[in-house]
Amino acid sequence: MNTAAQSLYLKKLKTQKRLIAFLRAAVFAGFLILWEAAARLGWIDSFIFSSPSDILRTFCIMWRDQALLSHIGITVSETVISFLLVMIFSMLFAVLLWTFPKFASVTEPYLVVLNSLPKSALAPLLIVWLGANMKTIIVAGMSVAVFGSVISLNAGFHAVDPDMLKLIHTLGGNKRDCLTKVVLPSSVPYLLSSLKVNIGLCLVGVVIGEFIGARSGLGYLIIYGSQVFKLNMVIMSIVLLCILAMIMYSVIGFVEKMYQKRFH
Repeated sequence: MNTAAQSLYLKKLKTQKRLIAFLRAAVFAGFLILWEAAARLGWIDSFIFSSPSDILRTFCIMWRDQALLSHIGITVSETVISFLLVMIFSMLFAVLLWTFPKFASVTEPYLVVLNSLPKSALAPLLIVWLGANMKTIIVAGMSVAVFGSVISLNAGFHAVDPDMLKLIHTLGGNKRDCLTKVVLPSSVPYLLSSLKVNIGLCLVGVVIGEFIGARSGLGYLIIYGSQVFKLNMVIMSIVLLCILAMIMYSVIGFVEKMYQKRFH
C-alpha cells in the first residue's frame, strides 16, 4: 500500500509531466501564431518563408492528388529498410569484432575514419556506382548510420562486467556461451540506444540520397520545389520529415520502455 507521502509524490510527478506537456504545446502554438502573424502583417516575406496556412493548403492540395502520400511512403519505406539492414549488419559485425580481437584492432581505425567521413561526399559516387534507383538510396541511408552503430555496439560488448565472463569460463563455458549468455543480454540497452540514434541517421542518409538521385520521396520534393521556387512545397516537406523523425523515434522509445518494464 502506498503511504500518503508516496501518493503525494506520485501526484506531484504527474502534475509536473502535465505542466511540461502543456508548456511544450504552448511554445509550439505560440511559434505557429507568431509565424502566421508575421507573414500576414508583412514582417517577413511570405513567398520566401511561407506561413502555416500556406503549408497546410499545399499539403491538402497534394494529399487530394495522392501524390504526397506516395512520396511519404517511399521515404518511409527506404528509411525502414536501411534501418533494418543497419541493425542486422552492425550487430553481426560487432559480434565479429568481439569474437576476433586482432581483427578488431586492425579494423578499428578504418571504422573511425569511415564514421567521421561526411556521407554527403559519398552520395554522388553511389549514384555513379549503383545508378539512380531505390537500392542506391537505401545504401546512402545505411552509410550514415552503420559505422557509428558498429562502434557503439562494440563498445557496449566490451563494457560487460569481466567477472561475469570469468564465471562462465570457471563453469566450463566457452566463448559462445559468454556471447549468448552474458555479452548479448547485457548489451541490449546499448542496442536500444543505438537504434534511437540510427533511425534518425538513416532518415538523414535517405534524404541525402533523394537529393541527388531520386524522382520521388520527400527529399526529391525539397530539391524540386527549390528549383521551381515552390517554397511552400519545400517547407512542407521539411515539416513532414520532422514529423516522421519524431514518430520513428517515438516507436523506438516505446519499444525501449516495454523492454525496461518487462526485464527491470
